[in-house]
Amino acid sequence: MKKEVTVFWFKRDLRIEDNEALIEAISLGKPILFVYFLEPSLLVDPHYSLRHFQFIKESLADLNRQFDQLSTSVLCIQEEVVDGLKKILDCFTVTHLVSTQEIGLAFTFKRDREVSAFCPENNIEWLQPQYNGILRGLKDRRNWVKNWKEYVVRPIVQPDFRNLFTISKQDFEAIESRFETFSTKTNAHHFQRGGRTEAEKWVKSFFTERVDLFAEGVSSPLLSRTACSRLSPYIAWGNVSIREIYKQSELIKSEDRAKKGIKIFVARLRLQSYFIQKFESQHDMEFRAAVPAFRELNQPKNSHFIDAWKAGKTGYPLVDASIRCIVETGYLNFRMRSLIISFYAHHLFQHFRHISAWLAQTFLDFEPGIHYGQLQMQSGFTANDVLRIYNPTKNAYEHDKDAEFIKMWLPELKDLPAKLAIEPWLLTPMDEIFYNFKLGDDYPKPIVDIEITRAIAMEKLFAPRKKSN
Repeated sequence: MKKEVTVFWFKRDLRIEDNEALIEAISLGKPILFVYFLEPSLLVDPHYSLRHFQFIKESLADLNRQFDQLSTSVLCIQEEVVDGLKKILDCFTVTHLVSTQEIGLAFTFKRDREVSAFCPENNIEWLQPQYNGILRGLKDRRNWVKNWKEYVVRPIVQPDFRNLFTISKQDFEAIESRFETFSTKTNAHHFQRGGRTEAEKWVKSFFTERVDLFAEGVSSPLLSRTACSRLSPYIAWGNVSIREIYKQSELIKSEDRAKKGIKIFVARLRLQSYFIQKFESQHDMEFRAAVPAFRELNQPKNSHFIDAWKAGKTGYPLVDASIRCIVETGYLNFRMRSLIISFYAHHLFQHFRHISAWLAQTFLDFEPGIHYGQLQMQSGFTANDVLRIYNPTKNAYEHDKDAEFIKMWLPELKDLPAKLAIEPWLLTPMDEIFYNFKLGDDYPKPIVDIEITRAIAMEKLFAPRKKSN
């Protein structure tokens, strides 16, 4: 007779602490098999890239270091979920599958529907506690802030490992032999590393040291690299929960420190959850404009524009520096993310669907709900939000007036004075000789005239916005 087990499926909740799904799995009282499915379909999905899989593997390695103390580990297998569950059923009677809800892409939703159909056919009860306070199937978001606040103020939950039962080492090795497993080792890289241990270091450094810099540095592309929390990848992949971060913020407030910065930070923390909640309710935002009036907007694809934007060669230094920075490091502050999307959507007048997956690959903290919510908002497709058509030159003078960030990522401009590094098109023939610099050769001329393109975008977006209101 096969042994009865609970299968715990780690998804975007790669932690032990404040993991309600884990608490629920332990409460069932049966031996638990911990599993992570590195799905082949995920490996080829265009939204994901090596930097994401490195972060996931580092998070799993960190989990396994914690689980070593409990004489168990996560079964790391490269398998589609339903196929993997079938193989597990060959060895065990699975009474329960437990996982945290995932607010993901269309393909992960399709996979979850397949799992949802598979479980009752095999007498498996699938339990899915909510993700970071996001409510599945919410029809009305008017009371959403109240619901979110109720979630984050609840006590942090910690598993009682005295009640944890896991499958034996012998059984684990037997089931592991049936799968193609994957190593959690990663090569050296320069991105933020994944895992709870790394997350705790960033949490500590932000709330004990860097939070005092937040209000001043949050909008600066250079200062934000230190002043911002840098916690977004750890939240996105579930190394920490929103609730844990919120409670840390409340502690700082109680100490009467960094009042302005903490107020801005908590507002953004809440906004993060709101975007995911909105995406859960309007999942077709992945493919088309959220507001129907914008779906007929004619935005002819211009491959030259798109390629120049991706390469950081638009001729607008702050845009190009931001693109090159995110490609190289996986991080960019919120304002610059908004700026590059606005430039693409308005000044180049291109539809977000042509770069949505590519841009997701570059963000280490890729979170589908936030990603598509921001693409929609910065494209001007959410009629209730202010239409934001960012002027990259104005933003450069406001947030990088000495062109430090620009010169860091555009070394071809490093010998120019700040004004000319921000506006290289102002170079005179004499300047070009003096600085040994040729606009159009050493750095591109502006790909468009933003005064003209801004007016065109305003005109084309105004009619649908008026129609939707």
